[in-house]
Amino acid sequence: MNRRIFLQKSALSTAGIGLTPLIGAKYQQSVYGLTAPSNKVKVALIGCRSQGYSNLNTFLDYPEVECVALCDVDDEWLSKRAADVEKKTGKRPPSIYKDWRRVVENKDVDVVIIGTPDHWHCLPLVESVMAGKDVYVEKPLSNTIEECDLMVKATRLSRRIVQVGQWQRSDPHWNEAAAYLRGGNIGRIRTVKVWAYQDAKPTLPPKPDSAPPAGVDYDMWLGPAPKRPFNEYRFHYNFRFFWDYAGGLMSDWGVHLLDYALEGMGAGLPAQVYGSGGKMAYPVDAMETPDTLMATYSYKDFNIIWDHACGINHGLFDKKEGLAFYGENGTMLLTRAGWEVFPVVAGDVPRMEAVPFRKGEGKGLYRHVGNFLDCIKSRELPNADIAIGARVAKMSHLANISCRVKHEIHWDDARNRIVGDSEAEALGKAYYRAPWTLPKL
Repeated sequence: MNRRIFLQKSALSTAGIGLTPLIGAKYQQSVYGLTAPSNKVKVALIGCRSQGYSNLNTFLDYPEVECVALCDVDDEWLSKRAADVEKKTGKRPPSIYKDWRRVVENKDVDVVIIGTPDHWHCLPLVESVMAGKDVYVEKPLSNTIEECDLMVKATRLSRRIVQVGQWQRSDPHWNEAAAYLRGGNIGRIRTVKVWAYQDAKPTLPPKPDSAPPAGVDYDMWLGPAPKRPFNEYRFHYNFRFFWDYAGGLMSDWGVHLLDYALEGMGAGLPAQVYGSGGKMAYPVDAMETPDTLMATYSYKDFNIIWDHACGINHGLFDKKEGLAFYGENGTMLLTRAGWEVFPVVAGDVPRMEAVPFRKGEGKGLYRHVGNFLDCIKSRELPNADIAIGARVAKMSHLANISCRVKHEIHWDDARNRIVGDSEAEALGKAYYRAPWTLPKL
């Protein structure tokens, strides 16, 4: 067993989600895996505007990939992305759809990329894997704890390959840093600080509701979310700041960074979580999710502390986002740029050797897509397997839930649920608007 597979199996065991073979189900391999190597991996994208297209554009950097379908509720972006794909590939435009179910029905599609808002991750993923398609799904995995569990169950039942868009899992310096920490090189770690100070998350002064833009199927955009009048702040990029669709900065950045807090500490989900925050910077803002939030994740021998703020860009170590592992001999600073270690100096004597800055490659997304394509063929678990995505999505949801109920909450990892708190537990459930229903597995 190579080191990567060992770490993946360890992560899955820690997450409390059992491993099952990926070969032997009704759909053993994708069409690509069963046909000649010269044939293409036929990819479809659901959610074309932003990160979804960034993902597809990276897929198309691999010569074995062909885009056969695009799906979006907005005619403007469907048309634009069809032209973009044609320009990049020099081939005729792919099929276009406004209903993601047509993508699932398309037998030419091997792989589905899900780049939709968070509330639209669960249903397309479950339907896609049960139809025998492999999936690349954006982070966070889902908008609720309940959906996380359904998505993992569907993936394991179908024996599909699912890669979650936590692309740092494929950027080598992150795993190098985590391995260094687990080797005990900075001594016993009592505190891990994780932060995201994002001045690109601006204030949203309230605006009146309006009619949806021409060419937008707004009812389909809402999907299982509650019926509400159209408001431009709830649409496209800013959906992130409304509970119906997402979890704010906590789930947007938290899943990237908290993933490596867990990885560096070799930890699963904590037994106790306390999140405190709110709309402290912009109290009359249209945003629903906290613009300021601190959360403490309590473990037996250490704490992980999350800290985020909208409208500020000056975090610890003068970094907008990152992680700091405080050991008894030194402190590791880990960011997307790279990692380094500063020794603790006691009485003018350093307790360890400093580790000079080790720069990352900056090719995380490209490598992540490559890893996924390799796993389609090998049927190995990918670097950001769905169980890994589910674990850290729950980590983010727990902090948000604690903040909303305004008290500490308790997680029972063996039972995979919030305990002793019906109000908090209810916030981890998914409530779908008819005619949409939660998948039945």
